Amino acid sequence: MESRPYQKEAVMTVKGTCNSREKIKDLKEKRYYDFNSYLRSCFGERVQKITVDTGLGCPNRDGRVSSGGCIYCNSRGSGNGLWEKGFSITDQIEQGRKAMMRRYKAKKFLVYFQSYTNTYTSCKHMKSMYDEALTVEGVVGMAIGTRPDCIDEEKIELIASYTPEYLVWLEYGVQSIHDATLERINRGHDFASVVNAVNLAKKYNINICAHIILGLPGENRSMMMETARRIGELGIDGVKLHLLYVVKGTLLEQMYKNGSYKCLSMNEYVELVCDFIAHLPEKVIIQRITGDPHADELAAPLWALDYHLVYNMIQDRLEERDIRQGDYF
Repeated sequence: MESRPYQKEAVMTVKGTCNSREKIKDLKEKRYYDFNSYLRSCFGERVQKITVDTGLGCPNRDGRVSSGGCIYCNSRGSGNGLWEKGFSITDQIEQGRKAMMRRYKAKKFLVYFQSYTNTYTSCKHMKSMYDEALTVEGVVGMAIGTRPDCIDEEKIELIASYTPEYLVWLEYGVQSIHDATLERINRGHDFASVVNAVNLAKKYNINICAHIILGLPGENRSMMMETARRIGELGIDGVKLHLLYVVKGTLLEQMYKNGSYKCLSMNEYVELVCDFIAHLPEKVIIQRITGDPHADELAAPLWALDYHLVYNMIQDRLEERDIRQGDYF
């Protein structure tokens, strides 16, 4: 195994330049601040994410908050199910590392704790998970997916303890700033919980990414743009944009079948993403601009399966409209 790959001097580079658009070469040629540019400015080379399933649960499923979960979430909590199949954290990273090395020639990796809620356990267990992941060769940091109502100061302190040596991102499932929407999708927390969780992480200088879903039931363009503005005002560091697609076996699928929910068209989604990007501050790192559903579980819309088409349409539309990130902020 390698020695610690991400030393304090490198972190000073991350804190000092990675969040500053004007210091990144040729960034003005881009329409938005993308995650690959950010990572290259930090490490000087390609860095790939490796998704890990830790088998943790969710308080919105086990009865602490609710037993139903969010209306759009699958039974695996957006995970790959590898933990249930007996793959340890190390096994999953090694598997992903070899694949990324073959496909992208990547040598550095971020471990993404994605499925369910990765702070919904004890600090002792959290530390054991993170320590195991960060000892694998080539791993330079981690991204921790969680809910804003599953964080506290003790957990934040633990996460912050890794920042002197590793790149660390804390990813909050926000989805919308509108409490009526959060209740409608059975999210199990309000926007005030998001504000509190963001402020707590900022207190410890941890990078924060907000997950936002476009096309939620009952929301119009004006509401989604208000989400963009409020998220920008919170001072977060990154955003992931997701299309609300319908997964088989969910309550959302029932709503779709009975006509109470209608999916966005591809053109509607592309326009919303462009507008959302323009409403964000320039310094916010846009980590993702659409989702990537599994073909075997997608009920609708089928166009969501063509990730590259959607991605390219967004790039083209930004050019056609001549808009950039921050234009409307």
